[in-house]
Amino acid sequence: MTNTVATPENTAPAAPPAIAPNILSHTRVRTQRATLAQSPTGKKSLIEHYCVHCGKTFSSSYQTACDHCNGMIDVRYDLSRARLYVSTNPYVRFADLLPIQDPARLLPSNVVYSPLIHAQSLGKLLGMPDLYLKNETVHPTGTTKDRMAAVALPYLWEQGVREFCTSSTGNSSSSYAYAITHHPDMRVHIFTAQDFADRVWYTDHEQVVHHVLRDASFVDAFNFAGVYAKQHGLISERGFFNVGRREGLKLAYFEACDQTPKPIDWYIQATSSAMGVFGTYKGAKELLGLKQIDRLPKLLCAQQESCAPMVRAAAENSEEIRPEHIVAMPQGIAQAILRGDPTRTYPYIRKIVLESKGAFAAVSEAQIREARRMVEECEGISPCFSAATALAALIKLVRTGNFPTKETVMVNLTGSDRPPAPLSARIRWYNRIGNEFVQAPAC
Repeated sequence: MTNTVATPENTAPAAPPAIAPNILSHTRVRTQRATLAQSPTGKKSLIEHYCVHCGKTFSSSYQTACDHCNGMIDVRYDLSRARLYVSTNPYVRFADLLPIQDPARLLPSNVVYSPLIHAQSLGKLLGMPDLYLKNETVHPTGTTKDRMAAVALPYLWEQGVREFCTSSTGNSSSSYAYAITHHPDMRVHIFTAQDFADRVWYTDHEQVVHHVLRDASFVDAFNFAGVYAKQHGLISERGFFNVGRREGLKLAYFEACDQTPKPIDWYIQATSSAMGVFGTYKGAKELLGLKQIDRLPKLLCAQQESCAPMVRAAAENSEEIRPEHIVAMPQGIAQAILRGDPTRTYPYIRKIVLESKGAFAAVSEAQIREARRMVEECEGISPCFSAATALAALIKLVRTGNFPTKETVMVNLTGSDRPPAPLSARIRWYNRIGNEFVQAPAC
């Protein structure tokens, strides 16, 4: 392995592109155990919130951290009672594995599986006969984060949250802004650094309040969202630590398990906080418990070299992100994953990558551009540079002889490019004054 590849133990959205013809549709469902008519309408006894560190259990009020040990709150389901339902809508089929009490009323009713492409042309170039690409560019905002919002908003609503603060580099915020119109009594405050302001796509309406920080990083915006929430008596949903986010993002893997003819050996995704990777691995354990799969996937987390704090920490076998790993003002073409300080999330991700016998990998801008060109030419998909980072990491490892090419691999192509969004006249701008941000006077 090179110094940019590390296993922990060793050192309005554009129209989707035309889809290649070799798509595996949702035609095969493993081990049917229930029918759609038996879909539950209330599941309170199926769901339990608990601290992953001390095991303390919690009521249904919204919490992201344990009040005893500050550990992460997660959710578990009674797998002895959980069922998979016969449906091409993932929110119906996997309803018993989502943290929503009233799925029939609150989850999307008109959604189908996204395509899983058997990448035969690209696979031939790489010597990989069982390479599959999950095409998440087809979602309404062009990103897998639409899955996140579709679950996280109902989850927040059922926890009593009606107005909350969030932050992102564009994808999560766009998905929240798109989906919140289905919950007319909710309101979201979106916080972004100025560099990412035009990556937030939304219709200008009263349910969305956009706050933009000048001379700020994503981490600055994330932290300020928490400060603003506390000052105004609002909920800060806290990104990775929002259970609804992680649970929604596991659905891409769930679908792929139905769509692939073979068990998935590797799950590959570009990572920022890696909430999708964490949700996927937890979901895989749930499918294993239900005997829907016979193995857990190995995890490969990919980052751009210019902003690769997790890769650097893993290369040093570090259990935590140290100051020298942090990138204060990250730059790069993989904009959606430019999170320079994943201090709080890295220990959770390192643990599951170790457990899965997976790896972290960093790739250069040139390698990302080449990977996107290859998948466009070979398979007719045009992912954004952030999504292409996952494929670039795979290609790099294959070329250096550090990847088992005959195993079954799923690469999550998490999104596509969006044109720059027009900036609303109602944006609330903030100027940096020392270490604080102060709202600028209205023009």
